Amino acid sequence: MSKHAFQTEVTQLLDLMIHSLYSNREIFLRELISNASDALDKLKFLTVSDDRFKENVFDPKIEVRFDAKDRKWLEISDNGIGMNEAELIENLGTIAKSGTKNFVSQLTGDRKKDSNLIGQFGVGFYSAFMVSDTIEVVSRKAGEDQAWKWISDGKGEYSIEEASRDGFGATITLRLKEDGKEFANRWTLESAIKKYSNHIPFPIFLEYEQTEYDDKGKEKGKTQKNEQIGSATALWKRPKNSIKPEEYQEFYRTISRDGGDIMATIHTQAEGALEYTTLFFIPKRAPFDLYRMDYRSGVKLYVKRVFITDDDKELLPSYLRFVRGVIDSEDLPLNVSREILQQNKILSNIKNASVKKILGEIKRLSEDKEKYAEFHKEFGRCVKEGLYGDYANRDELLELARFKTTKDDGLTSLAEYKERMKADQKAIYYISGLSESLLRNSPLLEAYKAQGLEVLIMDDEIDEIVISQVNEYKTTPLKAINKVGADDDLPKTHGESSIKAAEPIAQKVKQALGDAVKEVRVSARLNSSPACVVLDENDPSVQMRQMFRALGDIPEADIKPILELNPAHEIVQKIGEIKDEALVNDVSFLLFEQAQLIAGMTLKDPAAFGARLSRITAKAI
Repeated sequence: MSKHAFQTEVTQLLDLMIHSLYSNREIFLRELISNASDALDKLKFLTVSDDRFKENVFDPKIEVRFDAKDRKWLEISDNGIGMNEAELIENLGTIAKSGTKNFVSQLTGDRKKDSNLIGQFGVGFYSAFMVSDTIEVVSRKAGEDQAWKWISDGKGEYSIEEASRDGFGATITLRLKEDGKEFANRWTLESAIKKYSNHIPFPIFLEYEQTEYDDKGKEKGKTQKNEQIGSATALWKRPKNSIKPEEYQEFYRTISRDGGDIMATIHTQAEGALEYTTLFFIPKRAPFDLYRMDYRSGVKLYVKRVFITDDDKELLPSYLRFVRGVIDSEDLPLNVSREILQQNKILSNIKNASVKKILGEIKRLSEDKEKYAEFHKEFGRCVKEGLYGDYANRDELLELARFKTTKDDGLTSLAEYKERMKADQKAIYYISGLSESLLRNSPLLEAYKAQGLEVLIMDDEIDEIVISQVNEYKTTPLKAINKVGADDDLPKTHGESSIKAAEPIAQKVKQALGDAVKEVRVSARLNSSPACVVLDENDPSVQMRQMFRALGDIPEADIKPILELNPAHEIVQKIGEIKDEALVNDVSFLLFEQAQLIAGMTLKDPAAFGARLSRITAKAI
């Protein structure tokens, strides 16, 4: 026997599992049966794809037994793929790789919510410690002769030793706590299995002892029963009109390992040139790994109901990675490899049709403004990602994208914006940056507000990347008001004479600022602010600049803004009167730096800014 210590995070997790997460404890049964189903799926695939296993008789089943007399133990066994010693250590002893740190960090005081996180973070096996003092796993891997026993009381250590087992698979024995003995009961187990695992595509047998009575009601003996619970039919293959909403819900929870609810269900059974079934779910809440590079694929691929993979991120585009579900094809070969999958025309056609179906369902959700606000809060950013890469569906995605606006505090679509456009308006205007509050108070909005023109507020870091791929919406161009030229089609705030009179001042400021700016020009759009900064049409925005700096791709010094001056502002006019060159330099730089801060830019030399501000303040007082 060899003893092993759990990792620190595992010990912390088990303590929480044992002492804190007591609501809805019966979910441990769902998790253990789901694990058994996964093991059977994997062995079923080997029996059709690997010559070493094709001769084996595959008679899949999950068996549940319990101690009816003293109620001391509960056992769940399967004849699936099993695990060897190394896999027991990897899967049951080292669970931080499955997201344990994220699990622990997201725990809150809401116990029901906490228990629902168990499956999502890949730690479902350990939920059994909620009802048991000790867990024992005896497992033999398919194709190997040696079986192994894993034992732990959840207190920091586990041990592994050689064991014996007839046939492949795993048997999990729970030594029940006093308050866990309720689960060593036929009716409790049958109810929980039907509630959580009725959709499992393998037969689940519940073994129990039934008392027989004679006609007078006198006990005449006991009979050992082994009753199948559930239909053992793949839920996605059943007719849609025969499936209850709660069955869809529990199936979603099983395949996603997420205890949350679903927002929408898309069930398609296609016949014709291609025959396949897809069942997709849009969850109400985003998966914890939605924005991680190593996110887990949410879709399982089956061929003729034989499980192929749940680890292929090519089954749906990455921007739909929040979708959970199943694809089951009748036309793909059973021995299809991952490399073949990526180039397979059959799967490509299924994928394209699936994307259309999912986007169609999202469009249906968008017809309910309140419900779509919930969807957009969780997945709106993903929809925008699609605009960047999914050219085939860009028009559909553009209709689904939502943006903040100067019209109100809510979100708007481009279609709604266009409906509100003034008759003579020539473009859809937007301003992008890193802070909504800064953007809403930008001096660049002054002329647009004066003209009653709506401007989209794009403060999401993905907006700038996405919008650069969208030049127009239904023939109406999109224009960034923080770029040069966006105001060309606006009425001028200042007359030609005042603009021309201020041009020498602009030259004077440019001489003071030197290479700090690309250009200093007289603005025709500012009302009350003395100055603002804009960017050249081909230069990246503040958002893009920060991203590039983080990546080290474009040095900050290489991107110079353009300073616009308000010819009617008192400060600008007085610069023309100042003879002191040092004072002109200080005022010019303060105007420029103030405009940068308002635009959300970072000052290159805050110390110099502070010194200038002190000098000007001293002169003023």
